[in-house]
Amino acid sequence: MPSDKFSAVWVSHSSIGDFIKCPRAYFLHNVYKNPENGHKMSITSPALALGQTVHEVVEALSVLPVDQRFREPLLMKFNLAWDKVSGRKGGFSTPEQELRYKQRGEAMIRRVMEHPGPLKNLAVKIKMDLPHYWLSEEDGIILCGKIDWLEYFPDTDSVSIVDFKTGKNEENTDSLQLPIYHLLVANCQKRTVNQVCYWYLDRNDEMLEQPLPDLETAKERVLKIAKEMKLARKLERFKCPQGTGCHNCEPYEKILRGEAEFVGLNDYNQDLFVIPYDKEEAPESVIL
Repeated sequence: MPSDKFSAVWVSHSSIGDFIKCPRAYFLHNVYKNPENGHKMSITSPALALGQTVHEVVEALSVLPVDQRFREPLLMKFNLAWDKVSGRKGGFSTPEQELRYKQRGEAMIRRVMEHPGPLKNLAVKIKMDLPHYWLSEEDGIILCGKIDWLEYFPDTDSVSIVDFKTGKNEENTDSLQLPIYHLLVANCQKRTVNQVCYWYLDRNDEMLEQPLPDLETAKERVLKIAKEMKLARKLERFKCPQGTGCHNCEPYEKILRGEAEFVGLNDYNQDLFVIPYDKEEAPESVIL
């Protein structure tokens, strides 16, 4: 009998990250639905709005032929995309705060215009709205996720994974992001992956190559956590490691307590909220 994708547990880099940090945060962000409207809930912040907008502009170039990617001014595209996150929908508390973040985004767009790197070369686009495959059909687990950019090398018929970073912090060396992306690319298209890179658009003109994750090791690490996630869902056991609410789950608890501001729906039809923070600047944590 063929496996049922609808009853499978879908895991991604972001949902796995939520679960590792706090199972309660994972539940509230990825499983819980508002009983009144059936919507999941999501939180916006200036850092997330910045990352979303820059990614939208840069990633959209991969579907265009090489000679058409820079025909239209990217800053114009950026300004149009920014309109979707302007004001409270981007979590901005003041016009001055929004301007600072927008200027950071404009600087990143200028950087890729002046130093396009892989953006001026051939690219591969996986023909799925959301790339996914059976991580374990036996266990009913599907791994999914979107790759920022796949640079194509025709001489070797291979690809390089490029992940754009818009935050100020560097990715941890033990992050599962590149192992997960390597698994996805290896299983969702036929070409060999010969390179994985981060591109810190906030400060670097060039990409930083990272060690190529071993596929078998990556699968073992990811599957182990995915099985724990599936068991937690089966037992409906999602405990915060601190017991009383950590900084990962507490923002979602504030939503449930009515202490957050509803600002509309996001692109995934999730209820979008702004969380009040003690400081003007929202946390600099972005996973995209």
